[in-house]
Amino acid sequence: MRAVQCKDYTPTNSYESVLTVQDSVPTPNVHTDTPPAGFRNPMLVRVLSVALAPGDVRAMSGATRELQGPPSFPYTPGGDVCGVVVTMPGEMKNKKGETWKFDVGDRIAARFVNKPMGMLGEYALVSPDVCDKVPEGVSNDGAAALVSSGTVAVIISDYIRQGDRVLIFGAGGGVGSHLCQAVRLNGASYVVGVGKDPERLTSKPLSCDKALNYMHDDAYSVEEWQNKPFDVVIDLVGGVWPTLLKQRGQQQSIVKPSNQGGRYLTTTPDKAIFEGRSMWALLKVFLFPALWRATYTRIGLFSRSSLPKYSYVIGLPGSSEIVTRTLSLAAEGKIVPCIDDSGPFPLTTEGVRDAFRLQASRHPKGKVVVKVSEK
Repeated sequence: MRAVQCKDYTPTNSYESVLTVQDSVPTPNVHTDTPPAGFRNPMLVRVLSVALAPGDVRAMSGATRELQGPPSFPYTPGGDVCGVVVTMPGEMKNKKGETWKFDVGDRIAARFVNKPMGMLGEYALVSPDVCDKVPEGVSNDGAAALVSSGTVAVIISDYIRQGDRVLIFGAGGGVGSHLCQAVRLNGASYVVGVGKDPERLTSKPLSCDKALNYMHDDAYSVEEWQNKPFDVVIDLVGGVWPTLLKQRGQQQSIVKPSNQGGRYLTTTPDKAIFEGRSMWALLKVFLFPALWRATYTRIGLFSRSSLPKYSYVIGLPGSSEIVTRTLSLAAEGKIVPCIDDSGPFPLTTEGVRDAFRLQASRHPKGKVVVKVSEK
């Protein structure tokens, strides 16, 4: 089959030296291939579209090679996919003992499990436990974007309450573009996006009430928000919490403290680009800081009166529930898939390299999508 091949790690994003599209890559086989890590019972799909994510770039960089690296080189990158079922799993029931609700010929969207790899080819093995049928009216590219970032946005939006004033840092990216829409569904009354393109953030479908260009404006110093602070600050880029700590006591905060219902939600450590070469290293990046911050913003008297309640929103459920919810919202027109205007990129060597360059820049406007096949 035709597929992307990565022949080595590329910590400097030099995709010219490692990333190519080859025409003679072995087609995956449900019956004879060893299932990918974490797959209980894989099925084969003919790939239509693949959405890239930060994890794809991180895995290729080698920053998390001991935990998310490929078993060998070359390997096929890409983790979130829309495709057509070719071969059903060997077992006819899922882990709950239920018969699969899809069949050969169905168009499905699936997110990756454990390692973001294996999808950027004409065929791929996916986990049936974390996928669902794509409703009519949702495009192939849109379905890939939704299963990749829309699902994360829907999970974060569950933390929003009726009437909340919400500030989103990184509002123009893959998760952010869908989150601007999703927070409205749970009743956000006022939504502000911080990104590189304020005009896009205030236009449909993102429809923020106001937007700031982080390259020119300082969201922390806006007098309007100091006088009427936000209920929720969402950090999708990293670095917002250290700034709130630094400014505590120096100026009026733009977010309510914990004892007034203020919340801080994030999906990323303070530095979005990090290395995790062991489980202990990842615990120091993700778990320990989050546990400490969550604790002292909930029980510390001074912290509760000066900082919002800290929550690290991480991890997707090992089931299809969130995929089903997200695709249903798109079918109902409540969330519109957002794809960067540069794409979708073709399944060519230059097309895939361009897609990874855009993803690695951390400045895509929506999702970066590679189109593998029209239908």
